[in-house]
Amino acid sequence: MMKRFFTFCATVVMGFGVASATQIVEPADTTRHIVVDDISIIASAPKQHFGLSKEPISSSVVNLEYLNREVVRSVKDLSAMMPNFYQPDYGSRMTSSVYVRGFGARIDQPVMGMMVDGVSFMNKNNYDFEFYDIARIELLRGPQSTLYGRNTMGGQMNIYTLSPLHYEGVRGELEYGSGNSLRAKLNYYDKVSRKFAYSVGAYANRTDGFVDNAYDGSDVDWGKSGGARLRVIWQMGRGWSLDNAASFGYNNEGGYAYAPYDTQTQSVGAVNYNSPSNYMRQSFSDGLVISHSGEEYKFTATTSYQFMHDRMRMDQDFTPQSIFTLKQEQKEHALTEDVVLRTNDYSRLWQWVTGVYGFYKTIDMSAPVNMLESGIDNLILGNMPAMIKSFLTIDPFVLDSNFTLPTYGLALYHESSLRVGERWRFTAGLRLDYEASKMKYDNYASVNYSFNMPPMGPGMPPISITNRAFEIPFNGEEELDYLELLPKFAVNFTTGVGDLYATATRGYKAGGFNTQIFSDILQNKMKNGLMGDAMSQMGRPSAPAEPSPYDAASVTTYKPEYSWNYELGGHLRFAEGRVNVDFAAFWIECRDQQLTVFPEGQTTGRMMSNAGRSRSRGVELSAAWEITDNLSLSANYGFTQAKFEEFNDGVTDYSGNYLPYAPQHTSSAAVSYRIPLNCAALDDITLNASWQGAGKIYWNEANTLHQNFYSLLNASVQLRKGNYSLLLWGRNLTNTDYYTFYFKSVGNSFVNVGKPCRWGATFSFSL
Repeated sequence: MMKRFFTFCATVVMGFGVASATQIVEPADTTRHIVVDDISIIASAPKQHFGLSKEPISSSVVNLEYLNREVVRSVKDLSAMMPNFYQPDYGSRMTSSVYVRGFGARIDQPVMGMMVDGVSFMNKNNYDFEFYDIARIELLRGPQSTLYGRNTMGGQMNIYTLSPLHYEGVRGELEYGSGNSLRAKLNYYDKVSRKFAYSVGAYANRTDGFVDNAYDGSDVDWGKSGGARLRVIWQMGRGWSLDNAASFGYNNEGGYAYAPYDTQTQSVGAVNYNSPSNYMRQSFSDGLVISHSGEEYKFTATTSYQFMHDRMRMDQDFTPQSIFTLKQEQKEHALTEDVVLRTNDYSRLWQWVTGVYGFYKTIDMSAPVNMLESGIDNLILGNMPAMIKSFLTIDPFVLDSNFTLPTYGLALYHESSLRVGERWRFTAGLRLDYEASKMKYDNYASVNYSFNMPPMGPGMPPISITNRAFEIPFNGEEELDYLELLPKFAVNFTTGVGDLYATATRGYKAGGFNTQIFSDILQNKMKNGLMGDAMSQMGRPSAPAEPSPYDAASVTTYKPEYSWNYELGGHLRFAEGRVNVDFAAFWIECRDQQLTVFPEGQTTGRMMSNAGRSRSRGVELSAAWEITDNLSLSANYGFTQAKFEEFNDGVTDYSGNYLPYAPQHTSSAAVSYRIPLNCAALDDITLNASWQGAGKIYWNEANTLHQNFYSLLNASVQLRKGNYSLLLWGRNLTNTDYYTFYFKSVGNSFVNVGKPCRWGATFSFSL
C-alpha cells in the first residue's frame, strides 16, 4: 500500500505541481506580525515552532482584507475558497457540517476542530458564527490529532481577532443588502499603556431571507442575530502576559428551506409545510490565556468556560400535512484546560513542545416528537389491518425524549523537531488521549386510544374501549470510553525556494450516541405495546411484535473513526516572495467511518453508523501572484477521490462507491486591481472579481443521486477615501441554481436550494 501511495504522489507532483496555502508570506517564527490596511496583527500559535510556510502541513491562510473583499461573513462562505474544504448551508446555523478531503459529518462529531484566539469550540453547533474584525484564519488540513486532539481528523481551523495591544481606534460597519438584510457593527480598541489594552465591540443583523413558504406566504429563512465581545490584554512584566476574551452571541432564525424533490424527473417543488420552524441559539464563551516567555522556554495555559443554549423547532415531514414535529432543546456547559511548554530559542537544533489537556462538558437535552393526526394515520395505523384501523382511534401524543450527556477527557502530548544539517528537519509526535462519556436517557410516551367495534355476528358482544391511557416508559444509560495513541511523523527538506515535506499522521474522531433515533425506538415500542394492550382488553392473545432493528438503546452507540494520512507537499516562494505556490498530495486510509443513515421505511429519526473501510486520495494546489503593488491574482484547486473500500449495510454492498456529501472538486480564482486616484473625492478604487466551484457531490451511498459541479461568480468595487470606504458587492451574480443538501423524511425526498443572486453595499470606517 505504501508503494502505491508514493507512486501516486510522485505522479501527481510531477504532473500537476499542486499546492495548498494562500496569500501571505510568513516569517519562520510562531508569532506572526502581519500588516493589513495599516493594522499590525499578532497571531500567536503556542503549538507551532515555525511559520506555516515551514511546517509540514497543508494549509490555507486568509486575512482581514481578503475576508472583507470577498464578503465572508461566516465559515460557510469559505467553502471552496480553500482547497478540499466545504461547509455547505444546510438550512440553519445549527447544522455546521464540515467536509475536508472527502470526509465529514452531518450530525454529532465534526472532522475539523476550531479555535478562536486559542480557545477550542467544544460543540460544532457554534461553528457557524458571525465574523467581525477577524484578522486571520488558518486552515490546517489533514489530521492534527497529535497536538489538537479529538475531532481534528480532517484538520484544524484557527481564527484570530484584532488585538487591542497592536491596533487602536474605532472600527465600524453598516451594510444593506438584498433580502432586506441589514448588518451593523462597532468596535473600540484602546491601548491604555504600553502594557495594558482592551477592546469592546458589538454587532446586530437581520434579514427577511430569500425563500417563501407556499403554505402561508411567510418568510422561511428570515433571521436576526446580535452579540458583543470584550477583550483585555495585560503585559504583566518579566515575560508574563494575560489575555482574556469574553463573547456573547444570540441568533434566532427561520431556516429549513427544504423543498420536495422528484428523484425521477429531478424537479424541485416549492417549500411548503404547515408547522412553524426556527432555530434559536444563545452562547457565551470566556477564554483566559496566561503565558510566560523566557529566553529558552515558553509556557502557555489556556482556560475556558463555554455555555450554549439552543432550541430547534422543526416540521419534520416538511409537507402541508400534520404528520409530526420536533422541538429539540439543549443546554451545554464546558470547561477546558490546555497547558503547553515549548522551547523558545529558535537557534536550537532540537525544538519540542509538551502539553497536558483536559476537558469536561455536559449536555442536558430534550427532544419531544409530536405525533399529529396524519402521522398517526400513516406511521402508527398505516400497517394495521383495515378492519382494525376502522375501529381504532388514537389521540395526538408526544414521544418525549430527555438526555443527560456528560463527557470528559484527558490527554498528554509531545512533539519534537530535530534539524540535521542545513536542509533536513525530522519531526515526531505522540498523544495519549483518554475520553469517557455517558448517556442517561429518560423517554416516555402516553397515548389515549379508543377501540369501538360493533357485534361481528349473532350473539357476539360489541367491544368498547373508550379513552384508555396507555403508557410506555423507556429509560436507562449507556457508557463509552476510549484510550488512543495518536502518532505523527514528518520530514522537511529545505531548498532555495522553500520547503518540501512528507508526513504520516493518525486521525481520530470520537464515538458517541445516536440520540436522534430514540423517537423511532419509542415509536416502535409504543406501537407494539398498544396492540398488545388492546388485545388484552378484548381478552385475546397479543399479536407478535412487529420486528424492527431500532428497538433497543444499544443501537444508539457508534464507534470512533480512525485514519492514517500519508502526504507529500511543499511551500515554494519565487520572485522575492511575489509568487507563492503550495502543493500537497495525500492518501488516506479510514476504518469505521461514521456515516449518517436514514433507516429504511416510514421512520422519523436518523442515526450515525460505522462503515467498514474507505479510502480518500487527492491533490491540493494554491498559487498567488502579486504582479504589481496594485494587481494580484490567486487560484486554489482541490481534488478528492473518496470511496468505500468495504461497506455493506446488510442489504446492499456499497464497496467501490463514492462517499456521499463531499465534493470531488473544489476550486476558486480571484483577481484584485487597485487604481490609485489621489484626488479630492477618492484615494483609490479597487476592483475585485472571484469565482468558486464545487462538485460532483453524491447524495446517497448508492450514488444514484448527485449535484453536478456548479460555479458561483462574485464581484465587488471598493471606493476609499482616507479611513472611509464603500464596498459595492454581488454574490452568485449568474444566479446559478444548485443544491446544498439532500435527505429523506418519511419516505419523501427533499433538497435545500442554494442562495440566489445577492447584492449589497457596505460602508465602513476605521478611525
